[in-house]
Amino acid sequence: MASTPSSTVNSSAANTGNQRNYLPELTILTSLFFMWGFLTCLNDILIPHLQNVFELNYFQSMLVQFTFFLAYFLISLPSGKLVEKVGYKKGIVIGLVTAGIGTLIFYPAAGLRSYPVFLLAFFILASGITLLQVAANPYVTILGKPETASSRLNLTQAFNSLGTTVAPYFGSLLILSTAVKTAEELSKMSPAEVEAYKAAEAAAVQYPYLGLAAVLFIIAAIFAVIKLPQIEASTVQSGDGNGNYDEIHDSAWGYKHLLLGAIGIFVYVGAEVAIGSFLVKYFVSLDSSMLEMEAGKMVSFYWGGAMVGRFIGSAVQRKIKPGTVLGFNAIMASLLVIISMISDGKVAMWSILLVGLFNSIMFPTIFSLAIRGLGKHTGQASGILCMAIVGGAVIPVIQGLIADSIGIHHAFILPVLCYLFIAYYGFRGSVPSFEKAALAVEVD
Repeated sequence: MASTPSSTVNSSAANTGNQRNYLPELTILTSLFFMWGFLTCLNDILIPHLQNVFELNYFQSMLVQFTFFLAYFLISLPSGKLVEKVGYKKGIVIGLVTAGIGTLIFYPAAGLRSYPVFLLAFFILASGITLLQVAANPYVTILGKPETASSRLNLTQAFNSLGTTVAPYFGSLLILSTAVKTAEELSKMSPAEVEAYKAAEAAAVQYPYLGLAAVLFIIAAIFAVIKLPQIEASTVQSGDGNGNYDEIHDSAWGYKHLLLGAIGIFVYVGAEVAIGSFLVKYFVSLDSSMLEMEAGKMVSFYWGGAMVGRFIGSAVQRKIKPGTVLGFNAIMASLLVIISMISDGKVAMWSILLVGLFNSIMFPTIFSLAIRGLGKHTGQASGILCMAIVGGAVIPVIQGLIADSIGIHHAFILPVLCYLFIAYYGFRGSVPSFEKAALAVEVD
């Protein structure tokens, strides 16, 4: 990967954590985690708006998440190759510019009132975010001691959750504040009133996303001029600090704990996105007097719980094994979803919101556990794991079909099944085969 000598770092030093303090670099990287969390979570607010504007059913409205997360599946592996070729820094800049272009397309999409153009904008935006994920997640795990990689990634992901926390409140005020009128209401309005209404409705989406595009381009310019350390993936150590095991297989695909981790990422993102995407409509169904704007603000508690949980998890995982914490959180999340399904009113509302607290450490913990010991295969492994984020495309659509069939209240059975697999991965599936072999030798 191309870089200047002054920005190149010996990864052995990086992994011992004794020769350099990477706090400045990690601080800068947190801005990326914040931005892609903010942009991703705005989907939860835009979905009910588009559902009303285009009169979509649950399945059709979930095409937003399908299109958005499909980009992860299609773009992750090419992104991994791009990062290996141009380096982390240039990969981040390209990702930011691509995401900026995607947000700009929301302007004509809203003006034309075209659902397909909206879906195109979502895909391009997600393509940029995918590239950011592929570059930034492994970079954070490398910058510092390997034994604290999971804790470090949880800490930076906490700022991702900060973005997801403020996005629903921000989006609700600017996007859901314009009440969507029915066809009958529009028929009673004069042509001038209809035109003014459509302009206001479009502006509710256009101006926020124009502002986001400007922010993305500014951050891209900042990353273009700053210096970031370059680390060779071939010398990255395993998460336990005992070296890497990249000679066991010719590629990352040969490591079972990585493949199970990819499934874990698939079901985790799918469950988290499915729950978040349905919350506005779910809360309105629980309380018919609640306005969608009020329900949208409540979504902030779901993502805010994830933010709090990541700060807590970052500290807890320095004392307790990450796999154990992951398994515990997955069991608690599944129980909370079940409670929401069998209850009603405030109990159903707050139990589903509390799931966010236990979702908190899942993505960064699964990610860091899955790439343990992969050394030179880490870049490819990151691409595989980010490709698995396509679960955010598949599972919400399936839940949409279930909701259309049996109702939104009991459609949450799907996330329960997802969390049960994550519990298995935390307790057993995340242990690499080479660690099992080492333990067997010690026992003998």
